Amino acid sequence: MRAAMSRQLSRWAICCLRAAAPGLGWGRGRGCELSCASFGRIMRPDDANIAGNVHGGTILKMIEEAGAIISTRHCNSQAGEPCVAALARVERTDFLSPMCIGEVANVSAEITYTSRHSVEVQVNVMSENILTGAKKVTNKATLWYVPLSLKNVNKVVEVPPIQYARKEQEDEGKKRYEEQKLDRLETKQRNGDVILPVINPEPHTVGYSQSSLIHLVGPSDCTLLGFVHGGVTMKLMDEVAGIVAARHCKTNIVTASVDAINFHEKIKKGCVITVSGRMTFTSNKSMEIEVFVDADPFVDEPRERYRAVSAFFTYVSLSKEGKPLPVPQLLTETEDEKRRFEEGKGRYLQTKAKRQAQMQQQAAQQ
Repeated sequence: MRAAMSRQLSRWAICCLRAAAPGLGWGRGRGCELSCASFGRIMRPDDANIAGNVHGGTILKMIEEAGAIISTRHCNSQAGEPCVAALARVERTDFLSPMCIGEVANVSAEITYTSRHSVEVQVNVMSENILTGAKKVTNKATLWYVPLSLKNVNKVVEVPPIQYARKEQEDEGKKRYEEQKLDRLETKQRNGDVILPVINPEPHTVGYSQSSLIHLVGPSDCTLLGFVHGGVTMKLMDEVAGIVAARHCKTNIVTASVDAINFHEKIKKGCVITVSGRMTFTSNKSMEIEVFVDADPFVDEPRERYRAVSAFFTYVSLSKEGKPLPVPQLLTETEDEKRRFEEGKGRYLQTKAKRQAQMQQQAAQQ
């Protein structure tokens, strides 16, 4: 019965995607139908902040939905145990251009690598002004999924392999797989921090802008297996990070990028999750916010609170005209805050160096 339900939902999802995005990549053969997906949605006022810029969390949720559909479809493409793809990690993604109310977000996803138990999905987001026809790329993201059995949620099933056009594509994918696997392990090992309340904090200190959000996980937040959708979690994380940034700057703020998001453990329906964020680093025009999600299970299995997800978000401050504004310097007070500031500075400089190298490479190719 569960298998029939899974197949029915898969067919329903495909029909929805075809209806939502005619002409955006369908009808290119059975192989592409299994490894590619596209859909579009117009951005509404409830998708954006008061300045009309679409929330980064809204876009992240759409990216994850596309990844979940394509991964689940692929993992059920061959005879075997029915399964649902669960999000394990999102690589660093940059928000290349703001998206506004009234624009159409066109999301396209493609499977680019498979290991025995995981799927890599590349997702691109393009905004379209339906009045002028102007289009621009706003996001590029890489997501990793693992297929979990519908019969046993703790069992990871095998992934059907994909065909590569060149041997180099498989080798490059394997390298990315090993790198993300190592980074996930390192992140989990250093994930013991907690955010404590600060009494009467001074402006522009860590304690002044730190924020938390508490959410009860309901059925609408969850997959067929009863665990939270990765996109739902990312949207909540972006909301908290946005509050931290707004408290620090007192201006309009937008998501500039998200460092790797690591999903350490599943979050079950009925859990109460606490999403916490704090400022870790500021440059002249950007600010880094650490966000983590802790889960408290209350239903069925009493257990201690655990760290489920962690990530770093980068925000920029904008004027009413949409121009970048200087960011107030973060005032660090404790040794831990100073250490986190230096670590954030290291990530900032590393990202800046990579971006400059890419620009030089692109200029050399022209």
